[in-house]
Amino acid sequence: MNAAVLRGAALAGLMVVGAAAAAQTVPEDAVTAFTLPNGMEVVVIEDDRAPVVTHMVWYRAGSADEPRGKSGIAHFLEHLMFKGTDEIPSGQFSERIAAQGGSDNAFTSFDYTGYFQRIAADRLDLVMAMEADRMRDLILSEEDVATERQVILEERSQRVDSDPGSVLQEQARAAQFLNHPYGTPIIGWRHEIEGLTRADALDWYARFYAPNNAILVVAGDVTADAVRRLAEARYGPLAPSAGIGERMRPSEPPQLAERRISMADPRVSEPVLQRSYVVPAREPGDPGPAAAMTYLAELLGGSGTTSALARAMQFGAEPTAVYTSAWYDGVALDYGSFGLAVVPPPGVTLERAEAAMDAAIADFLSKPIDPAAFERVRTQLRAAEIYARDDSDGLARRYGAALASGLSVQDVQAWPEALQAVTPEAVRAAAEALDRRRSVTSWLMPEDEASQ
Repeated sequence: MNAAVLRGAALAGLMVVGAAAAAQTVPEDAVTAFTLPNGMEVVVIEDDRAPVVTHMVWYRAGSADEPRGKSGIAHFLEHLMFKGTDEIPSGQFSERIAAQGGSDNAFTSFDYTGYFQRIAADRLDLVMAMEADRMRDLILSEEDVATERQVILEERSQRVDSDPGSVLQEQARAAQFLNHPYGTPIIGWRHEIEGLTRADALDWYARFYAPNNAILVVAGDVTADAVRRLAEARYGPLAPSAGIGERMRPSEPPQLAERRISMADPRVSEPVLQRSYVVPAREPGDPGPAAAMTYLAELLGGSGTTSALARAMQFGAEPTAVYTSAWYDGVALDYGSFGLAVVPPPGVTLERAEAAMDAAIADFLSKPIDPAAFERVRTQLRAAEIYARDDSDGLARRYGAALASGLSVQDVQAWPEALQAVTPEAVRAAAEALDRRRSVTSWLMPEDEASQ
């Protein structure tokens, strides 16, 4: 089964939190935030349990910031950032990190692009100097650009074009967003990737890659004072860029009618039903609605046998699914998303599975929320939040993604409390978003089933 199709599986069923485990977590007072004079935001997460450090630079520039007709340029530049500078020959960046026993990589999302290294704590100055160097001194040859364009086209072939589930997801997202750039794939449309140039990459680099458009997150065996000194020495001399202001994007018009997509492909071994909705993202200073959406996803499609969809479709008298899930993605600059997925067993059509899913949702919405189920989700979320503090690398990603998506350090720290404050009434209010008139329903099926 394709992992991308079934992404967003719910949290593991953690029911208790041991005192010993809690004692190993990173305390909230180990997080320090400050801003350099040139506008670069810095977050330090102190965790001295191992002599390693994660160093991350996040840019407030993702695929949703791209100009029309240049889809994929954010991801393209992410690849090109591993080429050369005056100090580091082309292709040597990752090799130098590996030679020091570290690892590095990068990623692009709709709202941000990030670069990270994980390395021994006494090598922090080295990676910071390297990352600061390529923030302002990237050198690109035409050969570098041509080579990397082919790499990205091949990546698209492997990850999207050769995977029916990924193709359908791409089409469904394009149908979900008629006007907002969240409907354009992060990797880009193939015909537009083919036309990206060296000038396009350098224009993007000059526009967005600057200290006053970046967030530095350092997590591990460090102190805030030491990171401040290093950041001031390495990033501090970089001049801020003029003209970096509020990120303005087209808004999405209200959805007035249900949208449906179906796709048949001989490579599909088992049919899959998905439905997605545009819903509110986490708002700065107001986490309540997003926290309620998190509960809704767990109650409808959480892990195990206790969610509403699982009870009705997997463990009823006549099973209509072998897999069900629901998820909520609320860390986004503009819009959040809520999704459902169902895999029917052999002999059950997608039409029948969808009818059963709709019936299960309607039944859930028509009855009071079971207090025991609600408290079980509360406990699971509390456990998950505590265990999340045990992973400094994960915390670095959590803070970076939040800040790059318009949230603050305070918003991140307030999230666990917001989850514990959710009421059944708030979940009921959140469930009003599950209106089929504002949804996109997708069917993925084997080719032989489409002809029946």
